[in-house]
Amino acid sequence: MKAVILAGGYGTRISEESAIRPKPMVEIGDRPILWHIMKIYAAHGVNEFLIAAGYKGYMIKEYFANYFLHMSDVTIDLATNELATHATAAEPWRVTIVDTGEGTMTGGRVKRLRDYIGDETFCMTYGDCAADIDIGRLVEFHRSEKALATLTAVQPPGRFGVLSLGEGQTQIESFLEKPAGEGGWVNGGFFVVEPQVLDYIEGDATVWEREPMERLAAEGKLSAYRHEGFWQPMDTLRDKMVLEELWASGQVPWKVW
Repeated sequence: MKAVILAGGYGTRISEESAIRPKPMVEIGDRPILWHIMKIYAAHGVNEFLIAAGYKGYMIKEYFANYFLHMSDVTIDLATNELATHATAAEPWRVTIVDTGEGTMTGGRVKRLRDYIGDETFCMTYGDCAADIDIGRLVEFHRSEKALATLTAVQPPGRFGVLSLGEGQTQIESFLEKPAGEGGWVNGGFFVVEPQVLDYIEGDATVWEREPMERLAAEGKLSAYRHEGFWQPMDTLRDKMVLEELWASGQVPWKVW
């Protein structure tokens, strides 16, 4: 299967980082979060990627253009300007990076990939979320539901401690620090999509999460795969710090490879 990764937005909520690079290229550890997402898919056998680039998309192109070189041992003959590569740790990925326009909305970006997607079921996600999701089980669920699209429903990590007040509203009966799912189930990305869904997208101004998904839901063609494991977005600098701390600790929930 192919995996589409939406990687063209401005990332305004993490402008401290996105002012100089596209958000999917913000690093967790020493690798862009885009790389982490691709490793999650590759761990489940998905090695062909379509990256919908936009804002500063040339940086994504340059990263993968030089990826094989950076992951290889090399001999450089300065006298003849020849370069020979030896052992490499590069992944066996096929990566297609498409400039889908800086101002294009999420739905429009997907539609611009129509010629590359073809006529087969494909995976799709955002370029800023990490999760320990089992892609194989997600695909199986999608096929069993016979839906046109399946999204992964997650319960986001809480941001505040939750307490229960007793009689008189002054005595705290219980306290739970930042419980998961305090806000219910939300769209966590990691979609599986049938190519017919592209016909639900009108053009560049179409937001995937609005008209297409709303229409699919109204027609009973949108399913939800409930993921109760780890899921963490990188919307803000605080979110990035959470992911960085997990990576540095060596206890990395999304490292399924």
